[in-house]
Amino acid sequence: MPETLEPEIVLIYARASNGAIGHENTLPWRLPADLKRFKSLTMGKPMIMGRKTFESLPGLLPGRRHIVLTRRDSWKSEGAEIVGSVDEALATARTSATDEIAVVGGAAIYDVFRPLAHRIEVTEIHRDYPGDTFMKPLGPEWVETRRDDHPEAGENPAFSFVTYERADKAGA
Repeated sequence: MPETLEPEIVLIYARASNGAIGHENTLPWRLPADLKRFKSLTMGKPMIMGRKTFESLPGLLPGRRHIVLTRRDSWKSEGAEIVGSVDEALATARTSATDEIAVVGGAAIYDVFRPLAHRIEVTEIHRDYPGDTFMKPLGPEWVETRRDDHPEAGENPAFSFVTYERADKAGA
């Protein structure tokens, strides 16, 4: 009998130099290249997110499942699949025929899923921004395996698309 591969859990976020990832439930910057990358990384995949992240979206993002992890039993939203635990979120996401599960925020959701993640896709924005939600830098258990640097252009800051993999899996 063929072995069934578990989908990879991939954290996806943008982080300013000072660690900011959000301000007043929105992104503190406007970076079209990051939005385009986010779309390409999540299209056709189940996305796990917290309630506040879901509420910050402009609406349902086409071509993706929206799995919302929340402690609010009575919270409902058209088009969102509501779950109450990490295990339930993963079980729901695994019903998709896909090789990846995208974890897309916010900070508390990233903290819970980081120990389970296989890969992290970060847009590192090379500028400080005001924020009320921050991400800690990654520890030594993560190794950079790919980097694509982009210079400042007009009002857009310099940024890098960076892929990190677990140190014990990188290059395997």
